[in-house]
Amino acid sequence: MTAGRPSERPEPASAPAPEPDPTADQATKDAMSNATTVSPAHSASTASTLITNIAALVTNDPSSGDGSPLGLIQDAAVVIEGDRVAWTGDQSKAPATDNRVDAGGRAVVPGFVDSHSHLVFAGDRTQEFNARMSGRPYSAGGIRTTVAATRAASDEELEANLTRYLTEALRQGTTTFETKSGYGLTTHDESRALRIAAAHTDEVTYLGAHIVSPDYADDPAAYVALVTGEMLDACAPYARWIDVFCEKGAFDGDQARAILTAGKAKGLHPRVHANQLSYGPGVQLAVELDAASADHCTHLTDEDIDALANSRTVATLLPGAEFSTRAQWPNARRLLDAGVTVALSTDCNPGSSFTSSVPFCVALAVRDMGMTPDEAVWSATAGGAAALRRDDIGHLAPGARADLLLLDAPSHVHLAYRPGVPLVSGVWRRGLRVV
Repeated sequence: MTAGRPSERPEPASAPAPEPDPTADQATKDAMSNATTVSPAHSASTASTLITNIAALVTNDPSSGDGSPLGLIQDAAVVIEGDRVAWTGDQSKAPATDNRVDAGGRAVVPGFVDSHSHLVFAGDRTQEFNARMSGRPYSAGGIRTTVAATRAASDEELEANLTRYLTEALRQGTTTFETKSGYGLTTHDESRALRIAAAHTDEVTYLGAHIVSPDYADDPAAYVALVTGEMLDACAPYARWIDVFCEKGAFDGDQARAILTAGKAKGLHPRVHANQLSYGPGVQLAVELDAASADHCTHLTDEDIDALANSRTVATLLPGAEFSTRAQWPNARRLLDAGVTVALSTDCNPGSSFTSSVPFCVALAVRDMGMTPDEAVWSATAGGAAALRRDDIGHLAPGARADLLLLDAPSHVHLAYRPGVPLVSGVWRRGLRVV
């Protein structure tokens, strides 16, 4: 496993944390069972906080603790100053601070980094899922169903839906998320999706090239021209990334290269939906264009894996999609053994992976994709940060952003050991306790 790559720009603004609530400490105490908080008078912007009595602290800093990629410290403590981690180490050596939190013998891990989601949409596809799981044929429109519902929704409805799933994800430990457009497929609807998303995160991806718009079913070349022209011009101000679904039935290698190259010319960095449904050019194209991430990576040749291993492109695996479609699992073991940097994310979307739970994806990756618990937790934190080319998140070394989770368990291994159990009992984002 490889540490996260250096960021390519100043740290972006995250989704704003909830305003401090004068009752927050007591509410959090109630939610956290044995944990206690004292001296809460100082604000997070100026105060220092010691979290002590941590059974196991995952830092993702190999220079710390046991020297593994997780940088695991037993009987640990961590100090937060403002929105940053100031110190980690043995709790017996912890410095004095303004505030103190007793973790009660629980584990602490970095906040999850969900580097692939599709959260700006309307409607759902319950009937499609039910038919698929029941073995019945289903002839409705798939992505096109969501496109129709999204176009018909108001801005307020789309934002309410987005914030609902963001809140859901935060309760499960996601402190950084990426999200995409792709359910509008008109200049107006793609740009408004990105504008809405950009109010909540800087990790915004333009995915006008999700599928060929139904309006251009008979003229895909004209749709590519729209995606690389007028639509790109309208969307680029709201996005950091550009993505394309490079797959049979969506966009071929030449079309995908044209779309990503046009995005790069506008200052957007590539990501690629690659090799999900079949073998194809997606991974090789991602490496060629220095994409931050090739996502899905289910059907890979040896040449694809070699290309990833010798590049900066992260292989982002999305086990929620295979779970929800009963598809072939990606072979994470094959990637890891070759030295590829791997991320784990939810792919939260209404059609093929309607989960916002990174812990669930960690459990799937361990159970069905050949990952160890350590590898899966690293990939859901530091791996996600690498897929976003961020070095300020995904780890808990001094200077990192203070995004961290308190688990109602003595070890991070419980994320895979106890699947489906709500283990996240406390969340700090930017140094503020938000769950």
